[in-house]
Amino acid sequence: MKVSEFNYNLPEDLIAQVPLEKRDTSRLLILDRKKQTVEHKKFKDIIDYLEPGDCLVRNNTKVIPARIYGKKETGANVEFLLLNNIEGDVWESIVRPGNKLHIGTKVIFGDGILKAEILEIMSGGTRKVKFYYNGIFNQILDKVGLMPLPPYIHEELKDKDRYQTVYAKYNGSAAAPTAGLHFTPELLRKIEEKGIKIANVTLHVGIGTFRPVKEDEVEKHDMHSEHYYIKQEDVDIINKAKEQGKRIISVGTTSCRVLETVADSNGILKEAEGDTQIFIYPGYKFKCIDGLITNFHLPQSTLLMLVSALAGKDFVMQAYEEAVKEKYRFFSFGDAMFIK
Repeated sequence: MKVSEFNYNLPEDLIAQVPLEKRDTSRLLILDRKKQTVEHKKFKDIIDYLEPGDCLVRNNTKVIPARIYGKKETGANVEFLLLNNIEGDVWESIVRPGNKLHIGTKVIFGDGILKAEILEIMSGGTRKVKFYYNGIFNQILDKVGLMPLPPYIHEELKDKDRYQTVYAKYNGSAAAPTAGLHFTPELLRKIEEKGIKIANVTLHVGIGTFRPVKEDEVEKHDMHSEHYYIKQEDVDIINKAKEQGKRIISVGTTSCRVLETVADSNGILKEAEGDTQIFIYPGYKFKCIDGLITNFHLPQSTLLMLVSALAGKDFVMQAYEEAVKEKYRFFSFGDAMFIK
């Protein structure tokens, strides 16, 4: 299968640069797989497409302000992007300029409240970095760090919280699980009042989610790894819904990847923690999810391939054409799609 089959033309002015004032007023494209139809709605209308007993599964990871700017002891400016916490105060980081940051190099951030030393050059050119500080690391990061917005967003984010879901809980992501950005506390309350169950998974989104597919053939792509866990209390909610014949609806591709990684052949889950490199593309047989709430993804991306695996490539590409024609807003701060 050729990667080029997942290309589409997107005018640059449709790439959303800032979030809407109200999260749930974004547009919602409904894809009905059985009828092969599309409908145009507002995101808050999602409640009309959910039924009592359905289970929404959302990713409660929290984005950390992982982009930090500092200076070498020589005074030269450097930039770090924290990717994942290896252990304690040791992190894997993308560093710039890479050719100037050798093993043993020391860096100072924020007038010295945070210091770092390069320990190792890792495969792929990232660095193993140890941080030194007094206090609580996440509080210091809040002072010196910036939200690691995707490369296609060029506007400054005025409110850090708009790149977080309202239910974000566990620090660790370098990018937001963007399908969840559309939910408000009020909408979630109405959903629960209607009898829809809500369960959580945690997958810390890596910057690899934006890595382009460089192979010509889909099957040859080497998928990035991301850390996840799912607790017993959430496993119980999802399994009960499954056993009752109710729908499991994933909020976002990240939640989907956890569920499909953990589920057995019958779609039943168990408490688990680990790293997933699952790569879902057309031909994949879904074990757990019955529906997906998702944003609009980059051309030729692994996320577009995942969506196409669920709804069918031709149907998805037609829907994307329709979304472009109707001037939907694309990518992280853009509009949403519900595949039912």
